[in-house]
Amino acid sequence: MILHLASKCAILTTALLFNSICYRLHEIFLWKNTKNYGQFDRDSSEKMDPHYDAQDVARCDLCEIAIVQSYCDFCHVNLCKPCIGEHISDDYTKHIIVPFQQRRSTLIYPKCEKHPKKPCEFQCKDCTIFLCSHCLASKQHNKEHELLKLDEIFNEKKDHIQKDKEEIKKQLLPAYEDIASELENQIANIDVDYRKLTMEMSKHRKELHREIDKEINQREKEIDENKAKHLSILKKHLEEIKQLQSLMQETQHDLNEIMNSNETTPIIHYSSKNQEFSKLLPKVIVSMPRFIPKPIVKEELCSLIGKLIPLSTTLEERVFTAKKPNTSVRELLDEPEVLNTIKTGHEKIFNVTCLHEEEIWTSGDTADIECFNTQGDLQKTIKTKSGDSPNDIAVYSDGALLYSDLKTKTVYKVKNGQTEEIFRLQGWTPTNLCVTSSGDLLVTMYNDDYTQSKVVRYSGSTEKQTIQFDDDGQPLYSGNRNTKYITENRNLDICMADSEACAVVVVNQAGKLRFRYTGPPSSTKNKPFKPNGITTDSQGRVLTSDCYNHCVHVLDVDGLFLRYIDNCDLNYPFGLGVDSEYSLFVCEGLKGNVKRIRYLK
Repeated sequence: MILHLASKCAILTTALLFNSICYRLHEIFLWKNTKNYGQFDRDSSEKMDPHYDAQDVARCDLCEIAIVQSYCDFCHVNLCKPCIGEHISDDYTKHIIVPFQQRRSTLIYPKCEKHPKKPCEFQCKDCTIFLCSHCLASKQHNKEHELLKLDEIFNEKKDHIQKDKEEIKKQLLPAYEDIASELENQIANIDVDYRKLTMEMSKHRKELHREIDKEINQREKEIDENKAKHLSILKKHLEEIKQLQSLMQETQHDLNEIMNSNETTPIIHYSSKNQEFSKLLPKVIVSMPRFIPKPIVKEELCSLIGKLIPLSTTLEERVFTAKKPNTSVRELLDEPEVLNTIKTGHEKIFNVTCLHEEEIWTSGDTADIECFNTQGDLQKTIKTKSGDSPNDIAVYSDGALLYSDLKTKTVYKVKNGQTEEIFRLQGWTPTNLCVTSSGDLLVTMYNDDYTQSKVVRYSGSTEKQTIQFDDDGQPLYSGNRNTKYITENRNLDICMADSEACAVVVVNQAGKLRFRYTGPPSSTKNKPFKPNGITTDSQGRVLTSDCYNHCVHVLDVDGLFLRYIDNCDLNYPFGLGVDSEYSLFVCEGLKGNVKRIRYLK
């Protein structure tokens, strides 16, 4: 029977070789009857490949003429049909011929150490050694040991590698990018912070006699030394983060190479590094030095200048938390529709903010801050401490309500019926509020002579960041007491509706100007664009109310005009809000109503 099989294989091999010779003679004949070989090669390519488009196609590695049709998964060579016989003529048993589209699909098993001609298709779970079918048949291996199929282990490991790739790409690298971005923002703002510190010292210096210049200069030197040390610490930490990022990218590259390989041994021995990567470096927190001035006493000038408290560094543990990707894409409706109208009872209403659909907070021209559900039922009412109407309202993620009071220049927090003062300003008046995704509070404000406006970021009652000027030292916002609504986009951009400037002004997290939107280039609206309320949705779109044109503008994340919402019979729209159900809430300023609008599919 073995001889009969060998005879059949010999006949098959002879036939394939004969076909190969005939095919090659035919091609030689065509070549001799063609004016030049290049023309033959191009023409034959066009005939053999119906999609020929002046680009070369994959050729047989043996004849280097015919278009490839098959592939040897053992030798990793391209083959045309006539060359298959020639290729397998040395030993047909070892070659694995597959269609070209299925190349590298055959697993390459390790050779058995005891039976070199046999591939190992099993692994002993107890001994962790590879075994071939002869090893199992010889009964030399312990039968009580559990056997695992290498192809199943290979597939499981490959799935694991794919998951590791995805985790690095979608979770770990973004986490490190966030850390790097945070450090870069600190470095970008450090000049502003230290400039402010120097200005405070200079202001005190003007009140002192010239005799103390030497001591003042010494303190300024200490500031520069602290700044250099501060920068050094942050840059060192950033370098460590970037080194880890680079290591992860190298690991991802190595995993790509493993994934493209059919070698089982590296796959079987693969060990994930993701657990190591997920242990984030401790967060470096560097406290700013502080300058403490003292009253001027001429006899004690040196001791009364004050001292600079140097920066200090502490480590705060970071815990890696996998982010849930936002996979849903919600497109705009062709025709937005009003779901219902909430009648607040206010004669005028200017502000709305939504924690969720059952807590829709509103405020208008009275001291009452009212909370409704989506059906328009009044849930509760809070009165401002001063008895004046609040300028703006916002809500923390824990449900605590915030409001700003122009009369007292104060921002208050109300929780469990208790009102407490967060901070009170001197020389500036807080106007509009926005709670950020990180829990910080953004506050717009103007100075006492109505010539300057700025945005200040607070963590609790501590000022963290001031945004007022662009890179050329020019004001970002108009200087007046007009309300300037503010919100944060999902990419951490800070978006302001500056009515007096007739523009939506958007800066990034570091306070650098990204764009100004002044209305679409060919507006059909009759009145000037005067943006009032502003909000953003889960897609990063920016929505701003156009009060005098009775509509809402919808922009993309880069400020490109997408469309108007102007078919809902809006009457002087002011404050805007979006809830978790993707509903848009619009305050109709002079009617005292809040319209709930569906604008996404």
